[in-house]
Amino acid sequence: MTPGDEHDYGEPARTDEGHGYGATRLRLPDSDPYGGARRGSRSSSRSLVTVVGVVVLLIAAIAFANRGGGDSSSTSADGSTGAGKPKTTSTAASGTKPVESKSGTIPTGYAHDAQGAQSAAANYAVALGSADMFLTDRRHQIVDTVYAPTVAATRQSALDTAYASETFLSNIGLDKDGTAPDGQTFVSRVIPVGTKVTASSASNATVEVWYTSLFGLSGAASTNPVSESWFTTTYQLTWTDNDWKVADFQQKDGPVPVGRDQQASTADDMTKAVEEYGGFTYAR
Repeated sequence: MTPGDEHDYGEPARTDEGHGYGATRLRLPDSDPYGGARRGSRSSSRSLVTVVGVVVLLIAAIAFANRGGGDSSSTSADGSTGAGKPKTTSTAASGTKPVESKSGTIPTGYAHDAQGAQSAAANYAVALGSADMFLTDRRHQIVDTVYAPTVAATRQSALDTAYASETFLSNIGLDKDGTAPDGQTFVSRVIPVGTKVTASSASNATVEVWYTSLFGLSGAASTNPVSESWFTTTYQLTWTDNDWKVADFQQKDGPVPVGRDQQASTADDMTKAVEEYGGFTYAR
């Protein structure tokens, strides 16, 4: 895959290089790229259904929280064992320490098990989807860190060709060195929502990462305002040099949630948020 295919800016279709975002469809407001553009309002009946649904979910959540202990072997008031209670959800924390070290800003040193593979995949997705991938030196560091040594050199060459394309950089509003124009802030972030292991062994693991991404330029003169997209990337990981590394990946759109009727933030608010809110180290 190439960056052009990730963001749907007319570059040749990607195959497998880099970190994909899929085809991003930009919805530009009629006037100010960030100012006040809203989606069409829904009918009052649908709004009422939404409100009622939220209240019902809230009541259910409170009731569940008040039930106490999640131990399936606990005894209820009527003396039953409660064996039919729901088990710990798939998104619950495992309690395993996520990493032992880091390389630059990228967490490394994951546990040699399925949970460690999930933590690695989530953190590598963040690194491969970051704005640093558009800067040559930082891109080289990221690729050398997250990819297996057997494929890193090949990936590096393909990514250098893709990200150095002046046509691609121009189409997304960046200067030829991958930086944002004066007065604008480039945003490229991946926020993992969940992970899932579909296959694992002592030497290999297949992990799916479902995530949302933010991509674009915040600034009063931006013609490519920051937009949101949803994707799932499947990582093929291999255990090498006492850590999980990426051997290959495939990416697809979605699952995509229904959007809310929220007014787009101003360029100043978006820039401030990007500068003040840091990222996380993700762990399973």
